[in-house]
Amino acid sequence: MTGLSMSWPSFSLATAIAPMQNALLPAGPQAAKIHEHWQHNLWICTGVYVVVVIALVIGIVTARRGNASTAPDVDAFHRPETGATRSVTVAVAISVLLLMLLLFSSVYTDRALARLPLQGAVNIKVVGHQWWWEVRYDNEQPSRIFTTANEIHIPVGQPVVLELTADDVIHSFWVPNLHGKRDLIPGHQTTLQLLADKPGTYRGQCAEFCGYQHAKMAFQVIAESPGDYSNWLQAQQQSPSPPSDPNLQHGEKVFMSGTCVMCHAIQGTEAGAQKAPDLTHIASRRTLGASELPNTPEQLASWIVDPQKVKPGVNMPPNPLPKEDLQALVAYLESLK
Repeated sequence: MTGLSMSWPSFSLATAIAPMQNALLPAGPQAAKIHEHWQHNLWICTGVYVVVVIALVIGIVTARRGNASTAPDVDAFHRPETGATRSVTVAVAISVLLLMLLLFSSVYTDRALARLPLQGAVNIKVVGHQWWWEVRYDNEQPSRIFTTANEIHIPVGQPVVLELTADDVIHSFWVPNLHGKRDLIPGHQTTLQLLADKPGTYRGQCAEFCGYQHAKMAFQVIAESPGDYSNWLQAQQQSPSPPSDPNLQHGEKVFMSGTCVMCHAIQGTEAGAQKAPDLTHIASRRTLGASELPNTPEQLASWIVDPQKVKPGVNMPPNPLPKEDLQALVAYLESLK
C-alpha cells in the first residue's frame, strides 16, 4: 500500500487535501448563473431529443400505413402530403423554437455575468506557469504589495477582479464553484470577476493542456469572512523576522548558500528571485506543489530532496542535502508563517 501511494500521489494525497470541484454546487452569483444556463441547456436539449424521437416514430408508423394504402401506380414524387411529412415539419419547427430559447438563455447569461458591481473590489494578478500559479495582491502602497502561490484568499461578499496572464504557454483558470473558465495567454491580459457568497475552500484547476504535468496544476480559492481575510492580509504583508534560533539560522544559511536562492524569494532577505514560488510565508499555505502534497515537514523535505518523484518534468531540480542541513532547512521554511 505504501508503494502504491508513493507511485500515485494524485490519487491519495492530493485527493485528501483539497475539496472536490463541482460546477453543480455554485457558491457565487456568476457560478449560479452558469448553473442556471446549464439547466436550461439540459432541459431544452432533452426537449429537442424527445420531439425528434416522437416525430421519428410517427413518421415511421404513418409511412408504413401510407405505403400499404397507396396504389402501386402512383408516382412517389407526386403523392399528397403524408403524416410523416407533417410530423417532421412540426418537429423541425418545435426544435428551432427550443434552440432559439437556448440562444436567448446564452445571451442572457453572458450579460448577467458582466453585471457584477465592482465597487470596493479586491484586485489580484494571477500568472500561470508550468505548473504552478503566481498570485500577486496589489495595493496603492507599494510596500504592502505581496506575492504568494497556488492559494487565492478572498473575502466573502466582496467582488474580486482577477487579472490573468501566462508566463510560458496557454493556461486556463477554472474554479467551477465560483465561475467559468478563462484562458491565460502569454503577452495578453484578460480579467475575470467573481464573488463568493459563503465561506469555503474551492478547488480550481488549469483547464487547458499545458504540458506534461497539466493535470497536477491545481490551486485553492479560500473564501473567508472579512475579518479573517483582513487578518490574513495583514500577516502576509509583513516580512518574517530574522531567525534567532541557531538551528533556524543554519537553515537560513543553507537556503541562501544553495540553489534555492537562485529561483525563490523571501521578503526581508537577500533572496529576490522570481522564477519559482515566493516562499515568504510558505508555512501558512495548506499545500505544496500546486495542491499536490499537504504542507507538512515530512512532505516538504521529500519535495526538496526529489520533486521529480512527485511531478516529473517540474523545473525544480533534486537537492540531495545532508540530513542535518535538510532538517535545518525544513525547520527554517516551516517558521515562515
